[in-house]
Amino acid sequence: MRTVTAVAHRGDPYRVRENTLPSLRSALERGADAVEIDVRLTRDGVPVLLHDASLKRLWEHDRPLSALSSDEVRGLTDGGVPTLAEALDVLADARVMVDLPGANARAVRSIVGTIRDCGAGERVYYCAGAETMLRVRSADPAAEIALTWTSLAPPRPALLDAVRPRWLNYRFPLVSRDLAARVHRDGFLVSAWTPDTKGSMRRLLDAGVDSVTTNRIDVLTGLRGT
Repeated sequence: MRTVTAVAHRGDPYRVRENTLPSLRSALERGADAVEIDVRLTRDGVPVLLHDASLKRLWEHDRPLSALSSDEVRGLTDGGVPTLAEALDVLADARVMVDLPGANARAVRSIVGTIRDCGAGERVYYCAGAETMLRVRSADPAAEIALTWTSLAPPRPALLDAVRPRWLNYRFPLVSRDLAARVHRDGFLVSAWTPDTKGSMRRLLDAGVDSVTTNRIDVLTGLRGT
């Protein structure tokens, strides 16, 4: 069975609250090669780790992140929502997949700039849909990109030429041996998200994917024998 990159989705969320520093550390302890994080901007433009647009689901405050300063976020969550810079420091020895939910051009420039300022550009790669990845490519011509794709139909050649991804990043039910082979023939790596059962992980490994993003990183690393 081939070795794939084991990516921890938002850290280790089955054990520790997602997108927090303890969750990132837990993922590394359980063998993650890379950790996927979600990054958004506070009202005052500070990149922080949060998947949702508000604090409601994780932190029980029905407040949109975009309406809160970084100091307010820290106070409402008792410091639980880390900044991107803090996360990059904790993940200093790991690859980092940065997802950019809902990122506009300003957010992309700020996030890419923070990653550059932290000296993390060579170990960070970005994932999101085409519009956001075009913004990343504009902000950083050298960025490594995993273009999230949700259709069995291949991306248009013009889009691939503009985004220049290294990876095509698929929802795991879409991935088959034939799809993985086609993507490889076209010169790209295949990543899949987010299988959480042993059966779905085994199927992806057998299909020949290059990377799997999962909420159960210990199960994945166990299956691949590392």
